[in-house]
Amino acid sequence: MPDASSSETKLLRLLTHPAFIALGPAVLSCFTLVHPLIAPSHLPLYHFTGSVPRIFLTAIVNVGTLWAVLTALLLLARRPGILQVAVWSGLILMLPWLLMTEGRMAGEWTLAPWCSATLFLAPFVAWIATVCFWRPSFFPVFSRIRHAAGIALGFAALSAVVFMGQLFWCFWQARALNLPRPLRPKQPGAAQAASMAKPRIIWILLDELSYQQVYERRFPGLDLPAFDSVARQATVFTHVVPAGVYTHVVLPALLTGEAADEMKASADGSHLSLHNPSSNQWQSFDPHQTIFQDADDRGYRTAVAGWYNPYCRILPGILDQCIWISGNASFANLAVKPDASLLSSVVASWHGIIAAELDLLHKPSGPPSVDWNHVADYRNLLAAGDRFLDDPSLSFLLIHMPIPHPDGIYDRRTGTFGKAGASYLDNLALADRYLDHVHLLLEQRGEWDSATIVIMGDHSWRTKLIWDGSPGWTAEDQAASNGGQFDDRPAYIVKLPHQNQAARIDTPFAAVRTRAMLQQILDHKIESPAELAAFAQSSSAH
Repeated sequence: MPDASSSETKLLRLLTHPAFIALGPAVLSCFTLVHPLIAPSHLPLYHFTGSVPRIFLTAIVNVGTLWAVLTALLLLARRPGILQVAVWSGLILMLPWLLMTEGRMAGEWTLAPWCSATLFLAPFVAWIATVCFWRPSFFPVFSRIRHAAGIALGFAALSAVVFMGQLFWCFWQARALNLPRPLRPKQPGAAQAASMAKPRIIWILLDELSYQQVYERRFPGLDLPAFDSVARQATVFTHVVPAGVYTHVVLPALLTGEAADEMKASADGSHLSLHNPSSNQWQSFDPHQTIFQDADDRGYRTAVAGWYNPYCRILPGILDQCIWISGNASFANLAVKPDASLLSSVVASWHGIIAAELDLLHKPSGPPSVDWNHVADYRNLLAAGDRFLDDPSLSFLLIHMPIPHPDGIYDRRTGTFGKAGASYLDNLALADRYLDHVHLLLEQRGEWDSATIVIMGDHSWRTKLIWDGSPGWTAEDQAASNGGQFDDRPAYIVKLPHQNQAARIDTPFAAVRTRAMLQQILDHKIESPAELAAFAQSSSAH
């Protein structure tokens, strides 16, 4: 039998080999790139619209390049001397800063600017002092420290091997993530004609639309004429209980009509599991158990033009038309242009890491720059939604717009995009402008009066929950929210066919009952404000 001590020696040699030791710091240095690709919930991949090979290869090339550089340095530093001192002392002293910084950038913990600066400057000064004031008599102590650190880094590299294995496995699973998904088979002309004969149901979801800010306690000087006009001929719900506070959980709950408080995606980004808080069970999201299948069963042609959630991917074969856009849902430091080379993608990723670290070390003055991806998302979805609205055969339509979701992208005073320091109220004015646009378009088509229009927020304005204290939080936001106070009621407005009088429903109404309400509308069981109020009253008993 092999000698146990010999096996231990071989294992120790493997763990302390420069190539193996270098793997741990290499993966740790790129953890902010690797972490979102191997996250257990797979939510970053779930929301990603870009090139999957590009983001994985960017991370792999970064890790590989750093691993090669560190391996070369450690090989050169095997012999005692000042180079060995410089390499190993730098590696040991800077490791705590690297660990804390990467954890912070990966979203695992927060780190105050002074703490990050101290963690960087103190070891850096210590490293300079070690190199400058080195004495040969220090070598015995240094050798023991280096040996112990080498063993510790070798064991850390075992975790890096696991991470890299996960990275390649997730790459394989997600390789077809954003390939086109099948739509519903093309229907014959008779089916399209039958769909055109049905009064249209148009479900407009305005992301983060607050009832309090729109109707109950409007900020002085903020004009929302489209919301006011709709309220004069629709039913306004004053006490809607939201289905959640995060869009990726809320929308599947609204589509299925089942309560959910958590969501996770499969590694290929295509399959969802929702956690039901009542039963405490995880349930698979079934596209055939959604409001779109309900509409399809009743002869409606369906379409989605939506933001953030990958509607086209999670509703395959159900929809007649679909487009989803998620320009903001990119990986930290991995957002690359579609036509960029791999080299430029690698450079861009490091530029993002360095820029994020510099922002932490010194707080930038002035408001943050405008998120032009957010502007592009709005414009692209405006165009997509208009195309679907112009197609009368699409009789059941969901339009999910990225407004008034912060940060501000619009200047309500000039009617233009691109103002730094714009507020939630500016985006609210843009939502009003969009609603007016849809109203006018449907009026021109002669469809507004006969259509059912459901306008709602997926959740309310998440002041203290998310935005208060963020870089995009403005003095106007602070004043409008009365110091960041959170009111959880999303706006919820229903205009029924031929409704021309205002109505209110003050009964608490669970937004998760939206599917049940739409089913009743599809079956012509809700055709008047009184019937809608009766449904809301019965729903409050559930």
